[in-house]
Amino acid sequence: MIKKAMIAMSGGVDSSVAAFLMKEKGFDCVGATMKLYDEENIALNSDASCCSLDDIEDARSVASRLNMPHYVLNFKGDFKEKVINKFIATYEQGATPNPCIDCNRYLKFEKLFQRMQELQFDYVVTGHYARVMEDKGWFYLKKAVDQTKDQSYVLYSLTQGQLSHILFPLGEYSKSDIRTIAEKQGFINARKKDSQDICFVADGDYAAFIERYTGKKYPEGDFVDRQGNVLGRHQGIIRYTNGQRKGLGVAFGKPMYVCDKDMEKNTVTLCSNEELFSKELTASDFNWLIPKPGDVITCKVRVRYNMKEQSATVYRLDNNSVKIVFDEVQRAITKGQAAVLYNGDTVLGGGTII
Repeated sequence: MIKKAMIAMSGGVDSSVAAFLMKEKGFDCVGATMKLYDEENIALNSDASCCSLDDIEDARSVASRLNMPHYVLNFKGDFKEKVINKFIATYEQGATPNPCIDCNRYLKFEKLFQRMQELQFDYVVTGHYARVMEDKGWFYLKKAVDQTKDQSYVLYSLTQGQLSHILFPLGEYSKSDIRTIAEKQGFINARKKDSQDICFVADGDYAAFIERYTGKKYPEGDFVDRQGNVLGRHQGIIRYTNGQRKGLGVAFGKPMYVCDKDMEKNTVTLCSNEELFSKELTASDFNWLIPKPGDVITCKVRVRYNMKEQSATVYRLDNNSVKIVFDEVQRAITKGQAAVLYNGDTVLGGGTII
């Protein structure tokens, strides 16, 4: 029996080639593009964003070229609730969110997955650079072969039920391979730039977006040192994140970095670079991707998307949280970001740093 696949098509080259590869493998394919927001509410930069009207047209063009049905699914309400509102709330709570993780978790692999099941398709397919491998009935999330493009970090929240019905056809390819395939197929987006920023804050100014979107004005407050001495004035507490040096707007005579925020007092604590280093963190809302994890695990851990994994010991506190102790100190561990565990190319699990 021919398997049916719903291809999540963003309008970019990766998801377009994913659709082509699935057609080549003989799957019965349908393209699905998620409509996530109204553009008048979003600061768009067409070179850096995704999910715009132009992207929808690019996805439709590729689907037509592949003789494949294409649908636009309206998920604006879910995106606002699960991604944008959470993004804003996380900043207001003093942490730094990762909305790409939430978009994958709640939109691509929850809402789109649900639609796939309703239509009685067999798989959701995306253009992520990652792999899924099955062994003795268990499905494992693996890094992509092209380590420079690996996106497993943002996929740690997947469940067994989801992994068993997800395909990542780009996991075995390099980015240059994908561009070459797209050009050979004459895809309109073969040389389209990759999206680099948060799709709904494509101009990069997330604080301005939050103020514009909420209608709030976040008041000025004090920069302070660890002893509470006032060093200057900040321009609104949501404008700063842990480890930040540039854009502070005050000259201190020596390099100073953001190391803490007190939302109640509306203060931003600054410190030296050396004071940003620590060895421990706690992560909650933890999702294990391996069967029967031990109470103590030695593995590698990544606490930012673009960083080299670091050796650590992980202690399970309960089914929902872990304590991670690194072998070596790490710089600017940031609340709200993800801590993702690896054993070689296998993702063990991940959670949110608190």
